[in-house]
Amino acid sequence: MRVAVSFGKKKIYTALVLRIHKQAPTLYEAKDIYQILDDKPIVTEQQLNHWKWVASYYTCSLGEVYRAALPSAFLLESETIFSKNASFDSDSTLSDDAFVVFEALQYHTHLVINQVVDILGRKNILPVMHELLEKGAITVKEEIYETYKPKLVKYIRLSNGFDSDNALQELLELVSRAKKQREVILYYFQLLSEKKPIKVKDLESKSGVSSAVIKALVAKEIFEFYYIQTDRVNFEGELQELKVFNEFQEKAYTEIKKSFEKNVVTLLHGVTGSGKTELYVALIKEMLLQQKQVLFLLPEIALTTQLINRLKSYFGGQIMVFHSRYSMNERVEVWNNILEKKSKAQVILGARSSLFLPFSDLGLIIIDEEHESSYKQFDPAPRYNARDAAIVLGHQHNAKVLLGSATPSIESYFNASQEKYGFVPLLRRHGNVQLPKVELIDIKEQHRKKQMDGNFSKRLLKMITEALQEKEQVILFQNRRGYSPIVECTKCGVSPQCPNCDVSLTYHKMRKELKCHYCHYQRAMPRSCDACGSTTLDTKGFGTEQIEIELKKLFPEFSIGRMDLDTTRGKYGYQKIIAAFEAKEIDILVGTQMLSKGLDFDNVSLVGILNADSMLNFPDFRAHERAFQLMVQVSGRAGRAKKQGRVAIQTFNPYHQILQQVSTNNYAEMYKEQLNERWQFHYPPYYRLIRITLKHKDYARVALGANWLAKALQQVFGQHVLGPTEPSVSRIRNQYIKNLVVKITPKQSLQKSKNELQKIKNSFESIKEFRSIRLIIDIDAY
Repeated sequence: MRVAVSFGKKKIYTALVLRIHKQAPTLYEAKDIYQILDDKPIVTEQQLNHWKWVASYYTCSLGEVYRAALPSAFLLESETIFSKNASFDSDSTLSDDAFVVFEALQYHTHLVINQVVDILGRKNILPVMHELLEKGAITVKEEIYETYKPKLVKYIRLSNGFDSDNALQELLELVSRAKKQREVILYYFQLLSEKKPIKVKDLESKSGVSSAVIKALVAKEIFEFYYIQTDRVNFEGELQELKVFNEFQEKAYTEIKKSFEKNVVTLLHGVTGSGKTELYVALIKEMLLQQKQVLFLLPEIALTTQLINRLKSYFGGQIMVFHSRYSMNERVEVWNNILEKKSKAQVILGARSSLFLPFSDLGLIIIDEEHESSYKQFDPAPRYNARDAAIVLGHQHNAKVLLGSATPSIESYFNASQEKYGFVPLLRRHGNVQLPKVELIDIKEQHRKKQMDGNFSKRLLKMITEALQEKEQVILFQNRRGYSPIVECTKCGVSPQCPNCDVSLTYHKMRKELKCHYCHYQRAMPRSCDACGSTTLDTKGFGTEQIEIELKKLFPEFSIGRMDLDTTRGKYGYQKIIAAFEAKEIDILVGTQMLSKGLDFDNVSLVGILNADSMLNFPDFRAHERAFQLMVQVSGRAGRAKKQGRVAIQTFNPYHQILQQVSTNNYAEMYKEQLNERWQFHYPPYYRLIRITLKHKDYARVALGANWLAKALQQVFGQHVLGPTEPSVSRIRNQYIKNLVVKITPKQSLQKSKNELQKIKNSFESIKEFRSIRLIIDIDAY
């Protein structure tokens, strides 16, 4: 259960009781618990065991896991409340400031700290409050606010005196002179025939009157209001039968069932458009018949939007959704419904945080697009990988775990080849539709001969035109938002930089501003160069916004849409864009990697990747694997219904081995090549990686600390320590960054290595100069 506990004199925090014991602390005096906040436990025993595993494995505190897991509405706020002491003699000597506060309390029943700050116009109010307390002028109490409020819907009914058969006649006579009130009564009886409770809103809209008319009838004691608590989120609707499997799906389904008999975890390698969702639906159906809960994890909130509609038609009111775009109150409701094992919370669909919900009877965990890097949490702690933590959760609940992907991560594929996981292939598209035809467009020559039209090659424009003439839709992929990543002076070459980070500012043309995508700093687009005063400023590179503007000029008669972080900020941002595209209101959709995962659009015949090289030339050992996954996933959005789709990839190097493998969709070759490199250079899946990051606003101090740490680590781990190095963006929010990487060999114990690391961390933090450096340990960081 949650309890309120006091820290210091003024602060009150929400804590969770982990266990009850009778051993008095020896080093300090224990305080009383301020208040018990729950009648019954809100966290289960199994949940706590999973949290302990996350805290232990990812080297963070249990409190950090608790804060990440609990909806913020459960973490109560405290405020100090000052009230006037009625027995105080106001003639006593008070200082001017104290008298002003005391005077204010004559007109207010109580004041909180923020109000006193406003009254006195200064922040340091404690001496004044201390004086008032000492002289007995005021009393103090802490008030706790529970921020969750249940949603109450307002209903209306007739007062007790009017429930006889001739009530209608009697009522009409009562309001014979009030025409509007008569109408309300007539419409009320009309709605009453549906034998359902009547909402005040429904009565208002049906009768077309204002709320004042209804209030007048309540004042006359003809009607009365009452409230019913309802859920904010509901997915009830018409249910459909499951679709019939084709022979390949049938075979895959049987193999998954067989694999689950021997393995807890099974990897489903199904190409894009092969009908993996239908397999998931059949497995969920089976679990629901056994009265078990199902967790369906997705990497992107954008995917939940489309998947809800598909699952709603099969499971209706048994679905709950949980992700960060939901409001605080909605998340609390989902939590409570799962805790109480309600039938409407049998299938939980969500992003990585839904892993921490209070499951009690979990039967199946589905991790769709399991290769996605979005499953990894980077900041703040716990820095967990949802895929790996879900597998542990499955073990704890004796639940089966299904990993699904068209481009599995090398680790998962390796585990399947080592028979740690079961493996099921599904390599034919649904309806025997062929995989899209991939065309590599060499833009090196076209750039040299100045044959490009903006950022488009002649060939790509021809393909877009053909698709639009056929009344088909087009998706264009560019993994960078904004108009242009660099604004440069043509005279002196200087480009505006972020004052807080080591990056150039990205130009957003729509708002005519420069933005930092790391710390959100923004400023208006300058008219002249800050360094030399020249007015000739040029842009380098391109983002989704620039592509959208160019397309509007090239195809003015068609509708162009954009889907990136800028256009999907609102709660329903994703829904609006996806619904418009599905309804064919948008002809060409430009977007970032949000578009690449699992979205299903029947009418898309062409996918264009505008700059493949930026994905390949990245300083990361996973760059080639990620580029292959991203390009194959984006390509998979084309031609999903009847005819074969087409994919155009613009590149300066069409002979690059990854692009050749994408063009033939040859996952096995890419896997073999990458695995060979990983073994050679000691990377996962053979070696484990632990990244240690140091941050401080003083560059010299962070450099000194990094060098000390590197030497200490080398004494324990020898040559398996890389660094210290600076990342490509070496300063973010005025904090300088240094990285070290420790490689854990296959024979080495990870737990022992973490223990050694903890000892070194403790020694590091005991040195006075290094105490202010922020040290972050990230297990399986890459």
